[in-house]
Amino acid sequence: MRLVILGGSGAGKSTQAQRLCTHFDIPLISTSELLRQAIANQTDLGHQAQPYLGKGELVPDETMIQFIETYLKQTDFTNWVLEGYPRTAFQAEELDFLLEKLEQNLDWAIYLQVPEAVMVNRSLGRSLPDDHPEVVQRRVELFYDRTIPILEYYDRSRRLLTINGDQSPIQVQQTIVDLLPVA
Repeated sequence: MRLVILGGSGAGKSTQAQRLCTHFDIPLISTSELLRQAIANQTDLGHQAQPYLGKGELVPDETMIQFIETYLKQTDFTNWVLEGYPRTAFQAEELDFLLEKLEQNLDWAIYLQVPEAVMVNRSLGRSLPDDHPEVVQRRVELFYDRTIPILEYYDRSRRLLTINGDQSPIQVQQTIVDLLPVA
């Protein structure tokens, strides 16, 4: 099973990705965590990504596409939950091309739908170093501007599950598990 988790900042992507990985016993690929590690370790990717993340901007498509391609080719994961990628429709298309090359396919894109006010409040309640009001607001704006087209992309290919993310984490997880077809 290969899944991507979509949603705005504070929608619960990390929480649900971790819960689904535990439930299905599959690895988590968290691009936000990998980017934070790259910044902390001062890698080339970290140096490229930091100016964007610090302002709440998206890391450029080309950088993220190359990063995901390198990462997926280095692992032997056949099942996974990908959280934090794709963030644009172009990245979603490129992910499909990459998976085709790897003789894999994406099973489902899970969209955690929450109101804007909930995204902002949840994000500001976290203790991440880049969760400042102006950065959070910028991330929300970018989500609506660039990420929403991904939903249309996955909906056209009938791979989109839209979930009410404004519930308790256990309720959200149960809804996802109930809606995923049993393999």
